[in-house]
Amino acid sequence: MQQQPSITVSSQDLQRLEALLDTIDTPAADALAEELERATVIEPDAVPPTLITMNSKVRFRFEDTGEEVERTLCYPRDAGQEGAVSVFAPIGSALLGLSVGDVIDWPVPGGKARRVRILDLVYQPERAGELHR
Repeated sequence: MQQQPSITVSSQDLQRLEALLDTIDTPAADALAEELERATVIEPDAVPPTLITMNSKVRFRFEDTGEEVERTLCYPRDAGQEGAVSVFAPIGSALLGLSVGDVIDWPVPGGKARRVRILDLVYQPERAGELHR
């Protein structure tokens, strides 16, 4: 596996996620907490337009198959919506804070990993001027 890329999160996303983590004690919550611990934190108005934040719609590709997928990174309460992926899902916590062009090895069952490349940020709330969503 490759080294994890650096991640950046907005202070707003961090606050909301930490409040959520205070109410949940699961392996998925622990994994997300670990991701947040290594994050660089910036203010919402300083978020680059290529950074995956909460409620961003991202297009990525599984490098082993070439399959391209679009998903919206969401809070658990919205995970039932079509095309949504919870930040508590392994791919969700892995996507948070990455940027277009980043490549990650995403662990899957069986001890294997799938390489994922971030292709595009279809929608980002901060870029759309929705700083207080």
